Amino acid sequence: MARVEPLRPKRKCPECGGPSARETYPFCSTRCKNIDLNRWLSGAYVIPARDDEDEDDALVPPRESGSGEA
Repeated sequence: MARVEPLRPKRKCPECGGPSARETYPFCSTRCKNIDLNRWLSGAYVIPARDDEDEDDALVPPRESGSGEA
């Protein structure tokens, strides 16, 4: 018989450190999943951005939708 490989690697829950469950991967429970979601929605987790990102975007000319060949 062939050995079946798991679809996802085993991981610890990022909230509590317990073993993750298939239904709520990578979390161990719906509770830990909801705690993490609440942190994202309340702004506790923030993806850092540079102050000059907006200025850099303004210097790049917009791309034209066509390839220029008709």
